[in-house]
Amino acid sequence: EDFNIEAEEQPTEEQLNNSQDRLIKEASSTFTGELNTYIDQVRKSHEQVIDIVNLDEVESAGWDKDSKENAQKIIQEFKDYLEAHKDEIRALQIFYNQPNHRREITFQMIEEVSENIRLNKPSLAPMRVWQAYEQLERVKGKGPRGELTALVSLLRRVCGIDEVLTSYDNAVDKNFQDWVFKKQAGPVKFNQEQMEWLRLLKEHIATSFHIEKEDLDYAPFDAQGGVGKMYQLFGKDMDTILNEMNEALVA
Repeated sequence: EDFNIEAEEQPTEEQLNNSQDRLIKEASSTFTGELNTYIDQVRKSHEQVIDIVNLDEVESAGWDKDSKENAQKIIQEFKDYLEAHKDEIRALQIFYNQPNHRREITFQMIEEVSENIRLNKPSLAPMRVWQAYEQLERVKGKGPRGELTALVSLLRRVCGIDEVLTSYDNAVDKNFQDWVFKKQAGPVKFNQEQMEWLRLLKEHIATSFHIEKEDLDYAPFDAQGGVGKMYQLFGKDMDTILNEMNEALVA
């Protein structure tokens, strides 16, 4: 095509080289100085140099002073942010000013706090603040199940409900044990089937922070018989059980 060569003719080596040079120039014309600079910056950002000759030696072991100071700074920023918005967000109003309403905390309320932080102060992501606390104090329980349960644990710590940072589901487990013990010590004696149902309710509160009668129409309760099954197990005390667990388990 470059030299108007007929199909039955063979190009010379010089013609092949000339056409190849033209195609190389055409392909490389895309790579301008600006694009070359960008590609080189991307390469450098991902490049790793592994030195297997000059190995590092540990000079000291212990908490890095700067690391602890950064952790303290993150925690203080988190506290300041919650304090500044405690009158604007319903969940924070309850944690700070209306502790007797903690039983009303819902999954959606905690999501609102989380979304507010994510949009306005992403550097204070709950898992990051959790890690900052881990550097400064002993944490009770295993790590949080997710961002929202971490956030509830942090809210409880900041507002003084827990003296040290405590995994929320760990707190729920402890409160559940205390509540069951008090009930069993009285005239109420739960049988094994009732206890299995109560544990389902407890697990729901540990992940969704609140239980409503309507929740019994969904998993995992629907597979166990839903509202009808709970009424069969607890009768007219069903609503009382739900209200007491909402209050006792988030205390």
